[in-house]
Amino acid sequence: MRPRLLRLLLVAALGASAAAATSAAQQAPPGSAASPASAKSQKKQSKPKREARVTAPREQPPRESKPKVFKGVCRVQKAKPFLKRESFVVKGQLQALPHQRAVKYRVEHYGRLDGVPFEKLNPKNAYAYAKSVRFLGLPIQVHEKVAPALSCVETRIRKTCNAKGRRYVPKAIGGFRQANTYRGGEVSNHLFGIAIDIDPERNPCCGCVDPWPNHRYCKKDVKKVEEKTELTACWIDAFERYGFYWLGRDTLEDTMHFEFLGDPERIIP
Repeated sequence: MRPRLLRLLLVAALGASAAAATSAAQQAPPGSAASPASAKSQKKQSKPKREARVTAPREQPPRESKPKVFKGVCRVQKAKPFLKRESFVVKGQLQALPHQRAVKYRVEHYGRLDGVPFEKLNPKNAYAYAKSVRFLGLPIQVHEKVAPALSCVETRIRKTCNAKGRRYVPKAIGGFRQANTYRGGEVSNHLFGIAIDIDPERNPCCGCVDPWPNHRYCKKDVKKVEEKTELTACWIDAFERYGFYWLGRDTLEDTMHFEFLGDPERIIP
């Protein structure tokens, strides 16, 4: 019986020792030794996760808009009111801020002028954009942006201004200039290549400096300025259909003069 009793006592002692070890492990403070299995589990859980690699999107170079191809068709548009001379010359006096706004727009769209404000807004001189074209058979230089509009005016004239009282045959025309013809700080649209004069001797500027006021047409006692010019209403309408403005409507009564005051970026559809 003694060997058997000894075995029973040994088994009981081993069981008590295991229970005590388990209880000690459960009560052990943080940082104390743990079982191999527990340590492995903690190591597995504490392993830092790899952060997903974020790749910055590649910057795409800006796409250059393709220049529009002129196919003989233009948008119908009106002259912008703030570009008309009457908006910045009031009772013969140049209004500084409205005039600067008009000049700034022209420099941005057509090129800079030496000695004229806002030169830094455009790297190229306006005359660098000069284009030689023909208008009703006559040679002329204009800004390349308004050349399509002038072509559409010619097409319109050929189609609609042939009847009696509507027809007019030009003999001399002028476009781009490199010298200002205005006084008092005003900037001529001829310097930007967006103005055209037609037959000054037949279509005078009655409000300009001498000798123009003495022209026989300017001395006419008439109510309408259209009666002081040989240009027909059909011609005037053809120009103004495509963004040009007839300066005969201005206090200058400059009947020879048309200038493009529309949006040059909207000429070609």
